[in-house]
Amino acid sequence: MTLFLILAALMLGIALAFPLLPLLRQRSVATSANDTKRLKALNDALAAGVIDDDEYKAKLASLPSTSTSSSTTTARSRLAIVAALAIAVALPLGAIVLYQFNGAPAALDPSRMAASSPTGMQEHGVDMDQAVAGLVAKLKESPDNPDGWALLGRAYQSMGKFAESRDALKHAYDLRPDNHDLTVEYAQALALSNEGRRISGESRQLLEDVLKADPGHQRALWLVGISDYQAGDYNAAITVWNRLLPELPPGSDIAESVRTQIADAQKLGGTVAVASTPPPASAAQETTPSGDQGPTLTVNVSLDAKLKDRLDSGATLFVFARAESGPPMPLAIHRGPASALPLTVVLDDSMGMMPSMKLSMFPKVVIGARISDSGNAMAQPGDLQALTQGIDVSRKEPIDLVIDSVVP
Repeated sequence: MTLFLILAALMLGIALAFPLLPLLRQRSVATSANDTKRLKALNDALAAGVIDDDEYKAKLASLPSTSTSSSTTTARSRLAIVAALAIAVALPLGAIVLYQFNGAPAALDPSRMAASSPTGMQEHGVDMDQAVAGLVAKLKESPDNPDGWALLGRAYQSMGKFAESRDALKHAYDLRPDNHDLTVEYAQALALSNEGRRISGESRQLLEDVLKADPGHQRALWLVGISDYQAGDYNAAITVWNRLLPELPPGSDIAESVRTQIADAQKLGGTVAVASTPPPASAAQETTPSGDQGPTLTVNVSLDAKLKDRLDSGATLFVFARAESGPPMPLAIHRGPASALPLTVVLDDSMGMMPSMKLSMFPKVVIGARISDSGNAMAQPGDLQALTQGIDVSRKEPIDLVIDSVVP
């Protein structure tokens, strides 16, 4: 912005020089050229004896006096200065008015420039709004795109816009009602958009329909267990979650979360025991054919010493991976206490938020770590964070990530 103003001032100065210099130069030509020539001729005639003293004095008296010349000079000088000032004011003022109507003065606003850059958008959260707006525009042109509606629903859900998420996922579900993953996502969106966030009624029925067709659907099992838990039927919740545990990678964060939820249900009155026997090798192979667990990214996370004084004892740590080019929602995420830093986290397909959005679906990802005092997964001003450049998902070497910046 400063450079622009300097250049604009220089260009304006050059432009003003053309009309102003001729006007101002009149101050140095105060005496009439004709009067000057007549006086010189009169002096020469007297010196040559062509005229006598009386005739010289008479002719000299007919010339403008010094005071008259001075007055004329002053008047002309003032006129020149007034004209110069009028031009000096009118030209830039006219340019500013024209620029307001035909230019883009808002583009010079530093806050807008920061927000329009990739870094500024990520730091101010504008990237999500722009991505959603672009997706909405595309869906207006192609409204029969179930994947686009599903992506829009997920984006709205990550922004906390649950009613909009429900409506978008309803479009996706109507276009592809036989897709179990979409059905489960729509059922979840229905529950989140209702008062109390309860999984009941239509959302519960949709989940049960999915489990009739696919008894091992992980997200449907999890949500049905939540529904039973909300209804106070803790034994039913534990039974459903025990069906889910064999479908999960042993020792994964998700499996441990399920066990924690079962323990909570037991404390509240559930009498069914947790399934403690890990699934047999054959079952694991059925869950992931050929024993391939997908990509795993090892992340060593630490906090820069200069920010240790800003670490709150109750803060939450998020370590996540998102697509380098693609949806902004995490493909894998770890949540835990920030007090555990430094620590090592392994991100894999089992840690995704959606079954249809996994690490293995994208060639490159951005790894991030964020410390949040509020416990909110969305970046908030004052959070401590670090982000990498794009990293190949097949990378085997550990990734060292040092949290060294503050979200503005």
